Amino acid sequence: MIQFRAAALTDIGRVRRRNEDRLLLDEPSLIFGVADGVGGLPSGAEAAELVLSSVGDALKANSGSMADFKGIVRAASRDVHKLGQKLSPSTGIGSTLTIGQIRDRELVIGHVGDSKCYALRGGKFSCLTTDHTVEYEVLARRARGEEVYFHEANRHALTRCIGQPGDVDADVVTCALNVRDTFLFCTDGISGLVDEVELANFLSRDDEPDAILHEIVTLAIRRGGPDNATGVLLRIDSIA
Repeated sequence: MIQFRAAALTDIGRVRRRNEDRLLLDEPSLIFGVADGVGGLPSGAEAAELVLSSVGDALKANSGSMADFKGIVRAASRDVHKLGQKLSPSTGIGSTLTIGQIRDRELVIGHVGDSKCYALRGGKFSCLTTDHTVEYEVLARRARGEEVYFHEANRHALTRCIGQPGDVDADVVTCALNVRDTFLFCTDGISGLVDEVELANFLSRDDEPDAILHEIVTLAIRRGGPDNATGVLLRIDSIA
């Protein structure tokens, strides 16, 4: 049996007229996640809402067995694509997705786009997800010895998102759980304004998750709040 505390919070920020982030905190089903409607495309809120509800419902339906995260995310992406054909046939709609579910003594994470899942374990802070952006794809290809470049203006452009035509390939990360592990699922409205050193300091505190998350979101907004800022924070208290 795993005991945990969790909190969730979203803020529209100071610039956007609409909050196109969505969050999911389903404690009975042990599901935690965020989604962010893709900027530059219409109906981002609808895309984010649909992908979280679709994936969340599928994970709950498979709660008695190991869920096929890749298959579930792929099906949800097709649902978003179909909705996009109705809402905006010329451009479609899209969303990021970073969602996790506790299974036995593990946290299984499905990820598409540039929202993130951070972890603090034993005093060590890390990002468990890799952004699906032009910059990160080029870095990965360079690591394989390829000589590739990108234009600075395209650095943050997504190379993968929920709702794109065809089957989307979700990253799946499995993390064994330890007592005191702390996880932060967040959109780029947080990660783009609060650096990893600051986030590590926040997550290392003994305060309640809702207090920590409130300070993180407040800091992002204080720094200009150019985007919606959304997070779900999870702390593992005991494992029996």
